[in-house]
Amino acid sequence: MDFDGYQLDPSIYDEMFQPDGQPREHAQRLYDVLRRLSGEELASIQGRVNRTFSNESISFTVYGDAEAEERIIPVDAIPRVVSAADWQALETGLTQRIRALNYFLEDIYAEARIIDDGVIPEDLIRECPQYREEMRDFSPPLGVWAAICGTDLVRTNDGFRVLEDNLRVPSGVSYMIANRKAAKISLPRLYRSSRVREVEGYGAALQATLQELAPGGKPNPTIALLTPGVYNSAFYEHVFLAREIGSELVEGRDLVVRDGFVYMRTTEGLRQVDVIYRRIDDDFIDPLVFRPDSLLGVRGLIDAAQLGNVTLANAPGTGVADDKSVYVYVPDMIRYYLSEEPLLQNVETYLCRRPEDLEYTLDNLANLVVKQVGGSGGYGMLIGPHASPDERNEYAKALRADPAGYIAQPVLALSRSPCLIDGAFEPRHVDLRPFILSGRRPRIVPGAFCRVALRRGSLVVNSSQGGGGKDLWVLENDPDSP
Repeated sequence: MDFDGYQLDPSIYDEMFQPDGQPREHAQRLYDVLRRLSGEELASIQGRVNRTFSNESISFTVYGDAEAEERIIPVDAIPRVVSAADWQALETGLTQRIRALNYFLEDIYAEARIIDDGVIPEDLIRECPQYREEMRDFSPPLGVWAAICGTDLVRTNDGFRVLEDNLRVPSGVSYMIANRKAAKISLPRLYRSSRVREVEGYGAALQATLQELAPGGKPNPTIALLTPGVYNSAFYEHVFLAREIGSELVEGRDLVVRDGFVYMRTTEGLRQVDVIYRRIDDDFIDPLVFRPDSLLGVRGLIDAAQLGNVTLANAPGTGVADDKSVYVYVPDMIRYYLSEEPLLQNVETYLCRRPEDLEYTLDNLANLVVKQVGGSGGYGMLIGPHASPDERNEYAKALRADPAGYIAQPVLALSRSPCLIDGAFEPRHVDLRPFILSGRRPRIVPGAFCRVALRRGSLVVNSSQGGGGKDLWVLENDPDSP
């Protein structure tokens, strides 16, 4: 099927095409195959992909005003291809970034040198809702606060930019692997001939990372994945990951703390747990320390971690490093802790807590994206050009009432990638979320959860806001490489 109706915009980077309409070198093979396929064949391929997700109940939960609704995540069958050279640059930059973030977390809960040296304002840290005073002087094994990080990246004509770092309970890796499985089924010959790097080793990499973080370097530690339960939006992923790493999937009621050690209830009695991959937010993890009304966590869990008897991945308090205000200072963290220049650039960001940035934001609401500093999932966000005057006015009131609660960024021309929409190829905006693991060394699987804004003209890629996903192919070698 041809690309005759496919519209290019020179101001927007296209993942498959150069501005003159010629395929990019690393996407040439995919382009040639797609052109040879008929509309019926492409529809059949998309149908197989849809059935893969439906048959395996690969779902997410959307929270509305009245009730939660479970949906099968939309997926596009046309993969996005990334060159080997581009991926190498991303991998190096992401490794640098997670090293600095872990140094930052270790520092601010101890000596706080970065604050004393005037690199980052003290109130920005101490007043952050994700900063946990209870974790002061705590040091996790190997100094690793964030064992799992999902960093959101976008590409424009100026290159890749980091949109945000997700260090609390980053999700989406199961969709990365599910997308790959679907692509292998739907485009098997193309997949083999393209020499795509594999992502199925993520489970083994995660397991190795968690084992390295066991208290005292304990060999063959017992690992458990702690889930809030079946009603959580990412429960499918919790089940998937527990299976991948060979751990038990537990809820808070399945664990008990005795004499500073954590045990799991089994049919054969209590079994000590050494590492907990927790998918529960800080607030709910231990009612003795955080929210006393929590029924999801485990009484005494934080004390056991502080005694060094169990490892929590990620450590409570890690969320201060993915606050959208703190994000602005990550390049400074890299320079401060590593004495290096950042390899991946941030998106230009205005901190509304600064009077001059607030004034600029209020004067330019129609041209900016404004976000809550602790927000996620695309909720509570204003995209100025797509908002009505009344919506912007209401948002301005919220900004004036709580300037420190918001940041603003320019509306980015996110790169676009071909998608199969109603039987034709159409460009849609995309981003990508690679997953960085930190144990004795960083590990990055060569792939990512590639999110797609499936609605025409939309820039919002979140599944909860009408977005979907597609497979990301990282090539083993670029076409001109041996």
